[in-house]
Amino acid sequence: MPNAPLPNDGGQQETKGSSLIERIQQLGQTNVPQMSQDSNIHCLTIVGQIEGHMQLPPQNKTTKYEHVIPQIVAIEQNPNISGLLVILNTVGGDVEAGLAISEMLASLSKPTVSIVLGGGHSIGVPIAVSCNYSFIAETATMTIHPIRLTGLVIGVPQTFEYLDKMQDRVVNFVTKHSKVSEDDFKELMFAKGNLTRDIGTNVVGTDAVNVGLIDEVGGIGAAMKKLNSLIEIHQQNNPEPGKEILQ
Repeated sequence: MPNAPLPNDGGQQETKGSSLIERIQQLGQTNVPQMSQDSNIHCLTIVGQIEGHMQLPPQNKTTKYEHVIPQIVAIEQNPNISGLLVILNTVGGDVEAGLAISEMLASLSKPTVSIVLGGGHSIGVPIAVSCNYSFIAETATMTIHPIRLTGLVIGVPQTFEYLDKMQDRVVNFVTKHSKVSEDDFKELMFAKGNLTRDIGTNVVGTDAVNVGLIDEVGGIGAAMKKLNSLIEIHQQNNPEPGKEILQ
């Protein structure tokens, strides 16, 4: 008598197998911690090079602005998200894309905290200061330098005037959203001898706090503690409809 056929679970095994392979490819491990469904904090990572209107080569690690901007809109609209933690480890990138992300973060109605880990260079500086409160790791660095162009540059006065206006946008945003003065920021931007074959300044950890760019030196624990306290204050000042405190 032939053996009875076994139940066909090939589809389920195939799904599990593909999910396992995907985790290995994306994260290098098979078991990854899951975010709690009850968490009211969203984590947004800005890593690699910030990609703007021009697509970068596939070997570059990038943060694409067309991915980040819809996320920020969704964070603002989602009632289950009470606060945003922005983690930066970026070399900079497209100026206008970076400024667009910075302006959106600065205009969020929900509490925001940023933390610079590794590096928050170039246009990563405005993104770092755009949040309500900013942290930097003790070993993290931030490079401040003038706006630069790549590719074909037309050597006419209008080109330099355009560059100067774009640079003013960055300077004005950073000074408005941090404690650094315009004169001090420009001094860091145009300093000579600090960067090899370039002008500008590289500030590390405590130096970024001392010049007024970043609020505090700290890690992920301090950033989460600060964000939770900002969320608590925000909820006290803006009670949900139907939960107002009667006087």
